[in-house]
Amino acid sequence: MASSSLAFSALPLHFPSSKLSPSKHLKFEPTLHPIKASVTEKLFIAPPAPPSPLAATVVLTEPKKLPIRKIPGDYEFPLIGPWKNRQDYFYNQGREEFFRSRIKKFHSTIFRTNMPPGPPISFNSKVIVLLDGKSFPVLFDTDKVEKKDLFTGTFMPSTELTGGYRVLSYLDPSEPSHAKLKKIMFFLLSSRRDQVIPEFQNCYTEMFENLERDLATKGKASFGKANEQAAFNFLARSLYGADPADSKLGSDGPKLVSKWVLFQLHPLLILGLPRPIEDGILHNFTLPAFLIKKDYQRLYDFFYQNSTPILDQAEKLGVSREEACHNLLFATCFNSFGGMKIFFPNMLKWVGRAGLKLHIKLAQEIRSVIRSNGGKITMGAMERMPLMKSVVYEALRIEPPVASQYAKAKRDFVVESHDAAFRIKEGEILFGFQPFATKDPKIFHKPEEFLPDRFVGENGEKLLKHVVWSNGPETERSTVNNKQCAGKDFVLLVSRLLLVELFLRYDSFDIEVAASPLGASVTLTSLKRASF
Repeated sequence: MASSSLAFSALPLHFPSSKLSPSKHLKFEPTLHPIKASVTEKLFIAPPAPPSPLAATVVLTEPKKLPIRKIPGDYEFPLIGPWKNRQDYFYNQGREEFFRSRIKKFHSTIFRTNMPPGPPISFNSKVIVLLDGKSFPVLFDTDKVEKKDLFTGTFMPSTELTGGYRVLSYLDPSEPSHAKLKKIMFFLLSSRRDQVIPEFQNCYTEMFENLERDLATKGKASFGKANEQAAFNFLARSLYGADPADSKLGSDGPKLVSKWVLFQLHPLLILGLPRPIEDGILHNFTLPAFLIKKDYQRLYDFFYQNSTPILDQAEKLGVSREEACHNLLFATCFNSFGGMKIFFPNMLKWVGRAGLKLHIKLAQEIRSVIRSNGGKITMGAMERMPLMKSVVYEALRIEPPVASQYAKAKRDFVVESHDAAFRIKEGEILFGFQPFATKDPKIFHKPEEFLPDRFVGENGEKLLKHVVWSNGPETERSTVNNKQCAGKDFVLLVSRLLLVELFLRYDSFDIEVAASPLGASVTLTSLKRASF
């Protein structure tokens, strides 16, 4: 989950509804203003269009001309510098303090450093770091930067892990295959649009029932494991019309995907292993792809057997069935499943910590709208839930599922922070740490706080252009000509569905939170059944 996407695009098509029995007792009517700029109000398959130059610059009240400043920082000695920076990043300081300390040292949100893993995995670890909301959007400007082979940063996992192909996430829009493969992703959801809402309800109803049983017998329930199984089943059933339980995969899908993702991302992760093993081996050497070959083949066979209409369409676009299937697997398992695996627990963490007051407001809003909609869960109904929508945006802002973005300068240009301008040279690698950009205090009020209604009303709506979790502003759309998440609207849809399903069932919930290599580890300690 890095610079390209989390999944597929929610296209401008009507989804069927699910039903909830009306209640005579609830009379709450939400008075909050709608979020008018929500992209799901106007979903469509975007036609090819030249990238907008507006995507490169955040418009703020700044002086027209900022002083040109030399980019501070250096890369230190070869081998030693990257190693020292890696130790600080992973162990001595930790990720956020690594960046925060350098902002303080250089008096700048733009500076030079090395990014992990460094040699011997990556011998070009030199980057220019962008850590404010004004400079960060240059990473989206396809006129100035390219994304070729930069999905995971300064190193690229072996293509042996993806059938020998460079999949869509590693392609730049300038490459001929990019548009074809992105069109396949658009076609996938378009062809399966009628199944998304009902299958989400089916799979997550199963999940909540299992969580309730665990709570009844054990007093606690792991949301992470239950969510992973539900997410994989949902994606398989809704997008491919296949139930993994009825295939050779059985319930092994999440386990196989997690193992496969580990082989790709281990140089960038802290797994909690002894430091000599973790840093000495996993941050210095890539795991050989042959160790995961049989597991990957099981996943590939499942997708190939259940993707006939999409593979037929791929051939019409000039893409081989084999290449298309490897891309479908990656988009579904790495991007979509990975996004739900990371973001759903993170969102639950923030909503859980916000407490009972927010829970009741969400329950009132969601139940009121659904009942006024005849008990049906539809996209239109969810558009009339401003607080719920704002909560999703705020969770994406405060802890975006894809923290790191990379790009390479196509040409010389000048990038601006709030305080100064800096010259970027052709070929230099730019790195943006998104949680700093989306918690920029010059853009967001109380940026470190989770404010559930931050994006409600006209003033909240104006802030949506600074929500950039999808590798682009929330107010723009994914097209074949840009690298904005192909699944931008799909992610919003399923995230909203999770909150709707949760608060139709429960008034409130309690959690325990622990650290995890990817996202948060959330354990439910109580679920309070709906009482009104």
